[in-house]
Parts: sequence; C-alpha cells; structure tokens
Amino acid sequence: MFELHSRLQADTCWLGDLPLCRVLLAKDSQYPWLILVPRVANLREIHHLAPEQQQQLMQESCAVAALMEQALSPDKINIGALGNLVPQLHIHHVARFATDAAWPGPIWGAHPAVPYQPETLQHEADRWLTRLGNLDGFTPAATDNRVN
Repeated sequence: MFELHSRLQADTCWLGDLPLCRVLLAKDSQYPWLILVPRVANLREIHHLAPEQQQQLMQESCAVAALMEQALSPDKINIGALGNLVPQLHIHHVARFATDAAWPGPIWGAHPAVPYQPETLQHEADRWLTRLGNLDGFTPAATDNRVN
C-alpha cells in the first residue's frame, strides 16, 4: 500500500492526485516547487516502474512542467529525482529564475528553507489547485487533508 514518506509529509502540502502521481507543493517559499510522487508502494527508482507506468510518469511530469512554464515564465525548470535523504521516488519540478536566491546553482543546500506563512501557503496552494485543475485526470485533495 502506498504511503508518503514522513519527510515529504512534513515538508510539503498535498494538492491532489494525477492518475499515477500524488502532487505536492514544497513549503519553501523561495521557489515555485512541485513534487510528483508515484503512488506505488516501496518505489525507489523510475526503472522499477512497469513500462506503462514509466510512460505515465513522463506524461505527468511533462504536463506539470508545461503548466509551470505557462503560468510562471521561468528562465528554467529544474526537474530531478535525487533520493539521497528520502528514498521514496519523488520528482522535483522547480521553476527557476535568474533572480532567485540560488541562481544559477542548485537549490539544495544553497540557503535554509523559508517556510510560507500559513495564509500565504493556503493562497499558493489554491493558486496551484486552480492551475492543476486544467490537467486531465487531476483530482484535488480534500480541503482538510491539504495544508498541514
């Protein structure tokens, strides 16, 4: 049975689900940052997915990246699955701007996270929910499960 890693639970809010992936918003306010987590138990690597799931993951990742590009017009979208601290497969989608705190370097370890204020987190989650609602197969998380 799929369970979200405790660190992902603590560092994100659940926006909803695509056909394969849970969609999370990172709570670091320095970067527009979504995370896709395939809802497959004990999954650590993309190549551990069945071929049709790999294709679905790529479709969902591309859809989220295109959505970020259209909504935000970033200089670059960084997409990556690292997994050094959280072994559960999760794919980061980070909209990067030449003006952001870590540009042009990687975001990891560049600066301490700056958490959203609760009302700002709710507002940001609502904005992403509106955008994600345009994607085929997106189901929003129940309101009481979203922002924690």
